[in-house]
Amino acid sequence: MCIPGTEPDVCSDCIRTTSDGLIKNCPNQTEGYSWSDDRTLCMVRYSNRSFFSSVDLEPQRSVFSSADLRGNLTEFNRIWEGFMLRMITDASSERKHYTADVTSWTTFQRIYSLMQCTSDISTGDCEACLRENVRQFQTCCGGKQGGVVRRPSCFFRWDLYPFVGAFDDISSAPPPQPTASPSDKKDDESLSTGIIVAIVVGVVVSVLIILGCVICWRRRSYRALELETQSLQFDFKTVEAATSKFSKNNMLGRGGFGEVYKGTLPNGTEIAVKRLSKTSGQGDQEFKNEVVLVARLQHRNLVRLLGFCLEGEEKILVYEFVPNKSLDYFLFDRTKRNRLDWRTRCKIIGGIARGILYLHQDSRLTIIHRDLKASNILLDADMNPKISDFGMARIFGMDQTRANTGRIVGTYGYISPEYAMHGQFSMKSDVYSLGILVLEIISGKMNSNFHQTDGTAVNMVTHAWKLWKDGSPLELVDPTIGESYESNEVTRCIHIALLCVQEDPADRPAMSTIILMLTSNTITLPVPRQPGFLFQSRLDLDTAAEDLESGQYTDKSIPNSVNDASVTELDPR
Repeated sequence: MCIPGTEPDVCSDCIRTTSDGLIKNCPNQTEGYSWSDDRTLCMVRYSNRSFFSSVDLEPQRSVFSSADLRGNLTEFNRIWEGFMLRMITDASSERKHYTADVTSWTTFQRIYSLMQCTSDISTGDCEACLRENVRQFQTCCGGKQGGVVRRPSCFFRWDLYPFVGAFDDISSAPPPQPTASPSDKKDDESLSTGIIVAIVVGVVVSVLIILGCVICWRRRSYRALELETQSLQFDFKTVEAATSKFSKNNMLGRGGFGEVYKGTLPNGTEIAVKRLSKTSGQGDQEFKNEVVLVARLQHRNLVRLLGFCLEGEEKILVYEFVPNKSLDYFLFDRTKRNRLDWRTRCKIIGGIARGILYLHQDSRLTIIHRDLKASNILLDADMNPKISDFGMARIFGMDQTRANTGRIVGTYGYISPEYAMHGQFSMKSDVYSLGILVLEIISGKMNSNFHQTDGTAVNMVTHAWKLWKDGSPLELVDPTIGESYESNEVTRCIHIALLCVQEDPADRPAMSTIILMLTSNTITLPVPRQPGFLFQSRLDLDTAAEDLESGQYTDKSIPNSVNDASVTELDPR
């Protein structure tokens, strides 16, 4: 297909050239696709299976300009994001699944954008696909002067100049900046001293007013932060009384970062009190600031932080109380796991995924949890999951998506290979942990403690991969579930889990894609590749565990990167 309005001969030439390119570049392949955007935009796709009326998000390809944006990036991002939202709405609201438009950035600069979906998918799938394209560009290529994201079902491009003839009837090129004529220069040179003085005075007064406003704003911000901190702070005596002086009878659990107690406030509100270890090296102000940030997170699948207590050596966190303990309390107990039927397990998987997506992309912060595991998933009275324990979470800047560390934290069996071996973590590290969780929820068995006596598989990932390759993935299902499940639904969840635990972070899907995979049966899932931490013997597992505990996998020489493991290429202008 071509974009609407393309001349027939131009469209035919584009399709012919694109088809020839597919045959040349993808020889002996059973399927392939290409969006070509040279003279015009056209799309060609072929396959040995039917892909009509289904949205495919993989494989995707991102290309961006090598040039960086210049100017007021805050203002640009505000304009760009609003423009993208309007474009997505326009493209997905019409049956033609296409839009091209222009918006102004500065007086002399415009933003040109084009979006198109294949005409066979629904408007809802079109919108989801385009949103994923825009989100992908923001993740991989924010701050660049233009870029392209291609997927089998949709295309997105934007630039600072018109392209592929799509904007001829929409807007003319930006007008050139006028140059002064000789007579104008003569008039300029004859400006009186009084006018110059007036201009200078006006500029100085304006600058002073702006500085005064900035100082006032900063004072108000600090005051607001101080008031917010005070509203979250609990008195130590109040917390001590709520927990009956941290009675052992009220202890809910103990971890590496401290002990957790159940408490009841004077107004009857039940709370969970986490008393941090006194050996914590975190400073008081740093502790306060982080508490204020985490307390702002509001999502139904996150445990809510109600406040804190900071007195002397005591550092205490106060959370909402969640009555049904943690997921591992039910999942790994032979009698209690009967309460987890397939519908409940599905609900738990979806809730965990939505909570992680909120942390990664939808909150005002970018947070990587780094310790996602069954014991950190709490269950409320209706068995809805709530992610807890942000003691190891890493808060990122707005444009940061990956970091390195020389200190590996987390729980063996859940941490990703690149984090365990190189100290490199990103959003895809949490995706790996989610994959392990999904396999555990489906099987009712713990990844790190799973092994078979014949020595062919020694962890959950290895066992699941072997069953998948053998064509018998349903053998992974927990027998206590019985027959009350749809085999296709369970197989799809196992498929998604294997995509999450692939060895290369670039092969793992983003959280937004995982949500689409879980909620839409029309999305075709890519074929999973070999998982990370694939062991063939018990000795391999024991050796890896010993190396991890001794820190031998830490490698500080890996360079930092701001690319969230996406496929990107430079496109020099």
